Amino acid sequence: MKPSKKEGEAGRRKLNKYTRQGTLALALVQSLGMCAGLISQNLTLSTGLTFYIPAVTSLVAGAMFLMWLGEQITERGVGNGISMLIFASIVAGTPGMISQSIEQVNQGQMNLIVLFIFVLLGIAVTAGIVYIERAQRRVPVNYAQKQQQGRKIYAQQQSHLPLKLNMAGVIPAIFASSLLLFPASLGQWVGQSTDPTFVQKILQNMALVLSPGQPLYLVLFGAMIIFFCYFYTALVFSPREVAENLKRSGAYIPGIRPGQQTQRYLDHVLNRLTFIGAMYMTVICLMPMVVQSSFGVPFQLGGTSLLIMVVVVMDFISQIQAHLMTHQYHDQTLIQSPTQP
Repeated sequence: MKPSKKEGEAGRRKLNKYTRQGTLALALVQSLGMCAGLISQNLTLSTGLTFYIPAVTSLVAGAMFLMWLGEQITERGVGNGISMLIFASIVAGTPGMISQSIEQVNQGQMNLIVLFIFVLLGIAVTAGIVYIERAQRRVPVNYAQKQQQGRKIYAQQQSHLPLKLNMAGVIPAIFASSLLLFPASLGQWVGQSTDPTFVQKILQNMALVLSPGQPLYLVLFGAMIIFFCYFYTALVFSPREVAENLKRSGAYIPGIRPGQQTQRYLDHVLNRLTFIGAMYMTVICLMPMVVQSSFGVPFQLGGTSLLIMVVVVMDFISQIQAHLMTHQYHDQTLIQSPTQP
């Protein structure tokens, strides 16, 4: 059962509990697959429990430590912790990617004009991501006349309800790519034996079909991104709760009756925005794989990595600006307020 936002802190704790359990299970399966892959390549000194137990324990403990570290970063109010850790990993590998591209041009594996076109395409994709991430659908909201202190009546106030085009951020892409690592981990688990069993053949074929760039992988990746976009948006925004809050505060959307009609209107607008955001994220994440499979040229200026980099930087800047504005407002309040003994 999906925890609702009305459950408040209890609902968030329940959701975090499910996330930790899923992370532990995925880390366990992936660590077993990595260990089996190392053994199949004869890269280990032992092949029994003396290797599996310390190796699996170390890998799982490292994954759980990173998850804990991400939660600590999130609680400190400097952005999404897991996204920032992934961002740091991507930035650390960027110089190697640049040097690899230059080396391919020097060796004649890639044309300089093609590299220049890809750089321009990467800049255009970055600009598109920034534009979409900053895009909002501002739903107009009017407040009824309110009588304040004394006999003073303030005129009708107008405001708006900002709805982002992509409320889910980079979470759908991270979840989808993480879940699609599961078949590859199973393929590593069974290894590449010369005389595999029937079950091993099935797992190896499944890992081969679901490898990055394959048609089935692209279809499943896109479908999972769309699903997680809707799922995560439903978690972070509740049209029913927003409609009730507007009704209690005496606010209404022009032309829409408060209550259920407002809820249906917000739900309709949110579904259209989520659909556009899901299509945009699917195109961005699948573009590098399609370019590589179609032209046979490594294109890394796009996809999940670029999406995470741009979104994390924008979110970090927004958090810093919010902290600066709060600090400035606090200082002005202290200056204006009289000093108390």
